[in-house]
Amino acid sequence: QVQLVESGGGSVQAGGSLRLSCAASRYTVSSTCMGWFRQIPGKEREGVAGIDKNAATSYADSVKGRFTISRDNAKNTLYLQMNSLNSEDTGMYYCAAAWPWRCVVGSLKSADFGYWGQGTQVTVSS
Repeated sequence: QVQLVESGGGSVQAGGSLRLSCAASRYTVSSTCMGWFRQIPGKEREGVAGIDKNAATSYADSVKGRFTISRDNAKNTLYLQMNSLNSEDTGMYYCAAAWPWRCVVGSLKSADFGYWGQGTQVTVSS
């Protein structure tokens, strides 16, 4: 059973930074596509950032220049560094991994990811 466990969420003031982590079990983070998504109650889940097996990255326009997705292959962990946070970044953040046989390069669509973590809450106050 693949497990993805997020951590690092919390409350921060606007302009601040947070670093989210996603520890993977029974799954190799460098083997296929992985991504970060966020969701606000009442809204659809939104793709924030993605990284493929060649470490190519993709970002939603709303976070470009502020967020950085990366991974540590030795620790089998995915990260999301979030800087210059604003209130619109508030939401539940989820780590996701694509099925090993399916990696849609550059995709930030939920349907392209088969494994999900439980989420970590990020709250940005102005």
